[in-house]
Amino acid sequence: MSREERIKLIDWERKELSIKEQAKLLKLNRTSLYYKEKEVSEEEIKIKNRIDEIYTKYPFYGSRKIRKQLGREGIRINRKCVQRHMREMGISAIYPGPNLSKRQAQEAVYPYLLRNRVISKPNEAWGIDITYIRLRSGWMYLVAILDWYSRYVVSWELEQTLEIDFVISAVSKAFEKARPEIFNSDQGSHFTSSLYITLLKEAEVKISMDGKGRALDNVFTERFWRSVKYEEVYLNDYSSPKEARLGLTRYLHFYNFERPHQSLDYLTPSEVYFQP
Repeated sequence: MSREERIKLIDWERKELSIKEQAKLLKLNRTSLYYKEKEVSEEEIKIKNRIDEIYTKYPFYGSRKIRKQLGREGIRINRKCVQRHMREMGISAIYPGPNLSKRQAQEAVYPYLLRNRVISKPNEAWGIDITYIRLRSGWMYLVAILDWYSRYVVSWELEQTLEIDFVISAVSKAFEKARPEIFNSDQGSHFTSSLYITLLKEAEVKISMDGKGRALDNVFTERFWRSVKYEEVYLNDYSSPKEARLGLTRYLHFYNFERPHQSLDYLTPSEVYFQP
């Protein structure tokens, strides 16, 4: 059951069962129930969509280069505004989103374990990341877990906010299918949070994190995001969260089970992931 469907089950007038208790039973973050999508201008959506396109093509671009590129296209914007948009979009390797951008000093950061390592089998290494999905009048966030050997999408979740819940849900669903030897992420606050770290430790997997400012340490996931954007998101103008969810569900099934990969000798990710 999706988050939207679970939220619809909340009875706001029920007195014998509090909202807090209902949220716990439905496995929902109580604070996210009060989320109201903010009014955004067409100009802001246009700029964020263009930032997304630039960053998808050049994931090593920071706010300075993105601002310069926007300026060349006639979009007048200062760097501070570009930085704010990037934080809200969740596309910075270090600052994943609004009010979640700064990891606390006590939160754990782990070394990158995959440099120069040759991945030779399914479930040897997984990567997790979050990306911005544009809508006609807003945006959503997609988190996906990718098996590096096969490029198979083990699990994914789509949400309207950057609450930690959808990350934990994606990881929990993935662990119901398999456990990797190494689980890689960036150093964002979702992936240095105690909830995420505890979940991985209980699963007895090795935790790996990209070097600070090194988005390409998670290169397979970056390539996957480009496929999702160019082959699905940019070709469709999602009018609603429901439409985005349907489109991405369709595409990710196609990606896993029908789309051949040149790097996989033209096999599909599922054929390689589930090979005997």
